[in-house]
Amino acid sequence: MTTATRQEVLGLYRRIFRLARKWQASSGQMEDTIKEKEYILNEARTLFQKNKNLTDADLIKQCIDECTARIEIGLHYQIPYPRPIHLPPMGLTTLRGRGLRSQEKLRKLSKPIYLKSHDEVS
Repeated sequence: MTTATRQEVLGLYRRIFRLARKWQASSGQMEDTIKEKEYILNEARTLFQKNKNLTDADLIKQCIDECTARIEIGLHYQIPYPRPIHLPPMGLTTLRGRGLRSQEKLRKLSKPIYLKSHDEVS
């Protein structure tokens, strides 16, 4: 990992912790605010610990992009949880037909960047 990449990752980590410190739930309830703050902190710790040994520059860049996207979406919608995607089963067509394996592959490829690591952790 280069020094610039390391600083970018540490900057994102600090940004997430500052965001969690200032977070207010959109419902206005104190218990919701506490739950959402804990979720933000636990999710950040888990994902950063999971990815701390990455050495491939492309994978590191993908993780940085995912982190940035999740921060921006969370701030925009005032919801810390990842937004779900809804794809109907067997709804993605292929040129040769609708085989189950090809459907699973297409589902994986169509997953937005902000949900790449969500299923692995949750």
